Order: sequence, then structure tokens, then C-alpha cells
Amino acid sequence: MPTATLDPARITWAMRAAFLALVIGGGLTIGAVTAPGEWYAALNKPWFNPPGWIFGPVWTVLYVLIAMVGWRAYAAGPSSPRMRLWWGQLALNFVWSPVFFALQRPDLALLVILALLMTLVMLLRTCWSKDRPSALALLPYLAWVSFASLLNLSIFILNP
Repeated sequence: MPTATLDPARITWAMRAAFLALVIGGGLTIGAVTAPGEWYAALNKPWFNPPGWIFGPVWTVLYVLIAMVGWRAYAAGPSSPRMRLWWGQLALNFVWSPVFFALQRPDLALLVILALLMTLVMLLRTCWSKDRPSALALLPYLAWVSFASLLNLSIFILNP
């Protein structure tokens, strides 16, 4: 099976804008619709729970990186395994907030975020050998999702 390589001619400004609009727009919309409310405020949280104001800036930066990885994966092949993994992580990313905040199910959200973590590791491994800049761009995302997984697990344990 031939290795998909990055085709710079496929990375247009319109494509970049589309990926940014999809990822940032989708993430911010889901975040606004499922914003933490009274239920979340009443939960027992671990000592390392970050202040609420940090999530918006962190996710905005991460969404830009995720979009960049997406347009680079698309340029390498719109139906490549890398692109399928990218879509998989995005779907899991977008599902987590509704499951955690809207459904108020930290237990199911933990399953979602662990699936996201596994998908990210697979995407990073795929990118590492084929597109090192994308792999490096995924490292902060992987670190944040790892931290968020620990936070989700802690909230699940502290709120039986």
C-alpha cells in the first residue's frame, strides 16, 4: 500500500478557512450550548481542577492546531487512514461535552474521552512517520486530553 504524502497544492486558503470554521466554530458552538451550569458547580472536584476561565483560551489554541492537522491530513489523502482518524477524534471531541454536561454522565463521558485518547494516540503514531509537523502539533492536544481524562476520572470517583 503506497504511503500518502502531503500534497501542498491541495492546501488552499479556502481549505484552511473551512477547517478552521468547522473545528473552531463547532467547538465553540458545542461549548456554548453545553456550558457548565449549576450541576457542574455542585460537583466535588479534585484539587487540580483548573479555573473555568482557562478552558476557552486553551481550547481555542488546540482547535487551531486540530484544524491544521485536519487540512494537512486532507492534503495527504481525503480518504486516507490519517483522515479517518482525524474525523474520529473530532467526533469524539465534539461528543464529550454533551455527554458530560448536557446528559450529566461523567461515567459515559469517561468512556468517550478514553476513546478520544486512544484515537489521538493512533493519529499521532500515523502522523509521526508521515507528517512530523502534524504529529508535533498533536502533542499539546494529547497532553490536554490526558489531563482532561484524569480530571473526568477524578470527578467520576468523587461523585458516586
